[in-house]
Amino acid sequence: VEDQRARWERKRSRTAKELLETEHRYLEQLDLVLTYFVTILKAKGTLKPAVLETIFGPLESLYSASHVLSLHLEKGNLGPGLENFCQSLDLYGHYAENLEHANKTLKEQVRKNKSFRRFKKLQETRPQFQGRQLEDLLPLPLQRLHQYKHFFRDLLENTSPDTAEYQKLAKTMKSVCEVSHWVQDIFDKRENSLQLLRVQKLLKGQKTQVLTAGRWYIREGWLLVVPAKGEELKRRMFFLFSDILIAAKPCHPLHLLNSSKLSCQAVYPLHQCSVDKVFGHSWSQGGLLSLSFPHKTLLLMSSNQQEINDWYRSLTAAVR
Repeated sequence: VEDQRARWERKRSRTAKELLETEHRYLEQLDLVLTYFVTILKAKGTLKPAVLETIFGPLESLYSASHVLSLHLEKGNLGPGLENFCQSLDLYGHYAENLEHANKTLKEQVRKNKSFRRFKKLQETRPQFQGRQLEDLLPLPLQRLHQYKHFFRDLLENTSPDTAEYQKLAKTMKSVCEVSHWVQDIFDKRENSLQLLRVQKLLKGQKTQVLTAGRWYIREGWLLVVPAKGEELKRRMFFLFSDILIAAKPCHPLHLLNSSKLSCQAVYPLHQCSVDKVFGHSWSQGGLLSLSFPHKTLLLMSSNQQEINDWYRSLTAAVR
């Protein structure tokens, strides 16, 4: 037991030391942005206060929270440091919510505002920036949030459960995980919106409404459609979403406007669909899927076994 405790203590000390060292580095990087951008821009008035607020969000508050945490860590007061830190964790969620808007506004200002463009370029050439741009530094708080999760988990695993500090660490870990889920959810929704928009632009015309609230993109790929009456196989691009399956074919390569687009052939709602593997259970060459809808049966084929298995899993999950 004594050996185990000594091992825990060594690992714990190592993690606490690494947490403090990385916290100092993180603070230095935030300080670069605050000193060379936020403070000077406020004083010069190069950007309107609302624009400044949009680009940098709650960065100053995040810096203050981390600064207080580092002071506690330096004194070895992990418990009080964590209690204080937990109160400011929501700032990371708000920062993530604002980040896309921040990046858009920054790009816009670089394009339109000549004096800001010159100022930004000048600041980034300073040796302290080591060739990094402002765009590289803005995502730092969210990278740090990810690191906190690992540090606090390691500290928790190497702390005796019957101590008051263990309870505080467990509470902090829970809070960090909740905010991480919140941030991940923001990124997932953003990525999904981009995918829906991309597919909408790929399809010729606006008849097929891909951009719909609550719809999730799952996958896409080329499959062969097996016709009912011995005609030849038709190669189609399929887009699978959480509620529909879209079949499309390439537009004519010589078409002036749509040569790189796809023409929608059919939209299949998934709420009354059943999926079966006709063959493709063994590791043979490829396979065949049968999709049954109320008024139609669709046979889809691929010569790639792995592909058919992946499509089967994705379709079954989407239908379910």
